[in-house]
Amino acid sequence: MRLEPEDVRIIRALQIDPRVGFTAVGAVLGISELTVARRYRRMCRAGVLRVVGVVDPGALGQSQWMVRLRCRPGSGTAIAEALAGRDDVSWVTLAAGGSEVTCAVRSRTAEQRDDLLGRRLPRAAAVLDLQAAVQLRQFVAGRGHYWVALTGVLTPEQETALGATGGSPFVERPIVRDPPATLSAPDDTLLAALAADGRASLVDLAAATGLTAGRVSRRMQALLAAGVLYLDVEIAPLALGYRARAILALRVHPAQLTAVGRALAAMPEVAFAAAVSGRDNLHAVVHCADLDRLFVFTTERVGALPGVETMEVSLTSRQVKQVGTRVDGGRLT
Repeated sequence: MRLEPEDVRIIRALQIDPRVGFTAVGAVLGISELTVARRYRRMCRAGVLRVVGVVDPGALGQSQWMVRLRCRPGSGTAIAEALAGRDDVSWVTLAAGGSEVTCAVRSRTAEQRDDLLGRRLPRAAAVLDLQAAVQLRQFVAGRGHYWVALTGVLTPEQETALGATGGSPFVERPIVRDPPATLSAPDDTLLAALAADGRASLVDLAAATGLTAGRVSRRMQALLAAGVLYLDVEIAPLALGYRARAILALRVHPAQLTAVGRALAAMPEVAFAAAVSGRDNLHAVVHCADLDRLFVFTTERVGALPGVETMEVSLTSRQVKQVGTRVDGGRLT
């Protein structure tokens, strides 16, 4: 699908407030509510856009891991598909001709995480090697995705009218928060409904949870304020003109790790950046328009940052899953 300027402005409005009403968007952009609704639904049908509710396991006291699997030839796709089917696995990609799988493990319990990393994957006959690194500090993630890249799409006045306060909504913070939040049974039902549709109406959410619309609204706002939940606007990178995706594994001098991570977070090509355990102590996911721009980006901008000692660039051959959405042929499914 070819995005028109009006489509990109609607995407930007949703980034500012993922649950903003179509009436408010239309009033700010100077178009009708029906036009906004029609364009939004067209983008969703085309696999360009999806708003989803995402649980941050760090708010529940759980760590998050980056996992890299080297697989037997011909088996990588099946493993990637199986991992993508799990609710606690995101950012599943294939590289190295389909023999290498990279993913993020975001389990909500230690038992769930240990079962996957300590038993299931190591015992899989098709897995030749497993490297797991725990995330130590995120510099950009979640709703920060593409936030910088779409700066300037709306005027400052339009952004303010939609509720923007300046800068990315992502706040750099420790991965695991203490004390951890606790969830009730209605919370789990509410989070599951938002994972299916982050823009579900309060009436629909009330029907799913058995609560009143008012209680659902208050509980959702409480979960957002506590950092347990965030609403992610998932976008198909190809629709915005990004045709080259790569994972960067950097080795950075420890004294400059924070500075390099924050520098990456400010670059529009970077969708995710986190300090991790291990020799390669900084992990980043980047999108560029093409391979030549990826080369310039990695050599002249990332490679020139003080403290960067080595960098491995793994070009993604196929994206299987983003944060909470499967990907097929470059489309969100």
